[in-house]
Amino acid sequence: MTPAAPAAVPYKALPKFLAALRTKSQPVLLDLGPVVGSNLTFFGEQLGCKVYVEDLYADVDQHVRAGTVEALPAFLSTRFDRIDGGVDGVLCWDVFDFLDKPAAQALAAQLSRVMRPDAVALASFATTPASPDAEAVYTRRTIVDDASVRLRTYPAAQGRRLPLLNGDIIRMFEPVRVVEQLLLKTNVREVFFRKPGA
Repeated sequence: MTPAAPAAVPYKALPKFLAALRTKSQPVLLDLGPVVGSNLTFFGEQLGCKVYVEDLYADVDQHVRAGTVEALPAFLSTRFDRIDGGVDGVLCWDVFDFLDKPAAQALAAQLSRVMRPDAVALASFATTPASPDAEAVYTRRTIVDDASVRLRTYPAAQGRRLPLLNGDIIRMFEPVRVVEQLLLKTNVREVFFRKPGA
């Protein structure tokens, strides 16, 4: 018997992100999560997007298993060299929760660089530390519709790092700006970013 699909949960900042992409002709999207076929279909059919999928969760796992986590900031500083200033939208999901502060700063700087003027980004950040006995898992997000996703966990090589402070998030993304933040009952902060226009 096939297990039932997880219930859809609201992703409150997703409608704003999608609305911003719909204002653009053939937008380019950078997705930092694992490949999810139905998400590619959604963005292709609903928005006419060209999608780059760059699975940073796999990169983090590779560095953890190799014992080279301290090299992540340098790795992330060159990770998107082939994508230069041509991205209209970035889906960060919760990848920043699995990076220490230097790696998070390096990633944010690269995302700011690859985003076009008026580009948008969507990310979620934990606001409380993981409990010591929490299972080390990533969460794959499958878009159901404009306002909801299905969540499915899968094993991670390490658990979440200490949460980033709100001020740190704002500073490390500059010149990209926080447009809206939504603090959920689950202690997750959804953040919608926009890079200033030219």
